[in-house]
Amino acid sequence: MSSADFLVIFAYFLILLLITLHVTKQGATTSDFFSGHHDLPWWALCLSLVATETSTLTFISVPGVGYTNGMVFVGLACGYLIGRIIVAVWFLPLYAQGHFVSVYQQLGQRFGCPVQQLASGVFLLTRLIGEGVRLATGMLPLVWMMTQSGLLLDQSTLLIGILAVTAVYTLTGGLRAVIWSDTLQLAIYGLGAFLCVYLFASHPVNFGWLQAQMSGKFSLFHSGHGTFFNGAFTPSAALVGGTILSLASHGTDQLMVQRVLAARTLGAARMALIGSAIVVGVLFFLLSLVGIELWMRNQGASLATFGLHTPDELFPYAIVFDLPAGLRGLLIAGVLSATMGSLSATLNAMATASMTDFSVFRTAVVKMLAYLGVTGRSDVFVARTITIFWGVAIFLATLFMAGSAQSAVIVGLSIAGWSWGPVLGAFLYGMVFKQAQGRDVAKGLVGALVLMAFVLVGAPRLGVHIAFPWLVPLGLILLFLLAGLSRFVLGVHLAPHQNHLEEHTCHDTTR
Repeated sequence: MSSADFLVIFAYFLILLLITLHVTKQGATTSDFFSGHHDLPWWALCLSLVATETSTLTFISVPGVGYTNGMVFVGLACGYLIGRIIVAVWFLPLYAQGHFVSVYQQLGQRFGCPVQQLASGVFLLTRLIGEGVRLATGMLPLVWMMTQSGLLLDQSTLLIGILAVTAVYTLTGGLRAVIWSDTLQLAIYGLGAFLCVYLFASHPVNFGWLQAQMSGKFSLFHSGHGTFFNGAFTPSAALVGGTILSLASHGTDQLMVQRVLAARTLGAARMALIGSAIVVGVLFFLLSLVGIELWMRNQGASLATFGLHTPDELFPYAIVFDLPAGLRGLLIAGVLSATMGSLSATLNAMATASMTDFSVFRTAVVKMLAYLGVTGRSDVFVARTITIFWGVAIFLATLFMAGSAQSAVIVGLSIAGWSWGPVLGAFLYGMVFKQAQGRDVAKGLVGALVLMAFVLVGAPRLGVHIAFPWLVPLGLILLFLLAGLSRFVLGVHLAPHQNHLEEHTCHDTTR
């Protein structure tokens, strides 16, 4: 890398440090750590949502998809927009009325503590494995780009460095620091994507926009690819599957909903949520356009022509060999930003869910600190300790996943589809059926998770493949069927107030 590249990367970390110091000066209370004291502007929450959902893999993969399949990710973003509008209209008022810190408190209020803790436990497991996969696979292109640019770093050293820097600002500033750092990080890789589009468009090519249009690169959807359920970018998969996927990710997953719960008002929360769908659509458009421009520049040549084995290798290759000094550093900083943005959000969300939904976490930490002779510490200190615990757990999960990168990618694509559908089903079941019982939902949730595990692991061995947009709808349907079957077959006829008394609510340790 040139001195200009190093200067850009240094400037990124310097600005990140200044943000952390500014937020830390304002003090850190429990409300700050978990909800940013509910005084963050809607546009910052909007950008944080986008930064959280776009990991390193997204940033480097979408240009590769654009190279081979065109604008299909923009079509998927149309489904995301529909889903987030539904969440804003239907889900957010329920959360605002309850003044929740964890989204799973709504399940606790509706069905009792067991369902709340079951859903939250599934979230923690999903995030632990998912973030391990993100980091394990995301480190590969980062290490390659660093090595090709002349900076020799092995994967473990880079991982420890990223975890350490991310943990510092997450621990010191809580959600407030996470939100503002996310805003910076999205600005960096969003600007990098825009400059790439401008740079590649300014270079004349003989193989241009007309050829790209004739090759279907600007089509938002694909049609006629296989059967109905194994096409990932058909109109039905993008619009129906994408809508339901967005209902789950931004309506029932603590990682995303935590940002919306931190808004000043219900109106601000709605603006942040709906705005995030528009921003992510623009980001997908820019990254896809980068891929299309590279396709035109290479005159439609296959990736194998350049010694590339997968579409994911395209953008890192272009960053290292096709970009000028300075812009190369900005894009490498962008890849680092995408990694750190999703990681910091995960750490804070996991600590919040642990403290809010499981009093046993706080009790265990307090006892451990007392055993070490540390007493009289605040809940913020306890939350930071839990954050460190999850940071170590994610580090170990990443090392485990790095041992088998191919299976890690498969797990990474599957883990969200395994849990999001059943958990979304639990929320919707309680909204649709006023007489729904907690024990039926709990049984349905466990059963749906077991069946989804079979679908993801066993079905491909039988030759049955289901595209990722359809996994969430499938899990949702299974929850409704199994919860309804439990109520019908087992004959559970408790009145709602009897069920509420029997299934005590969880004790919230954050208030």
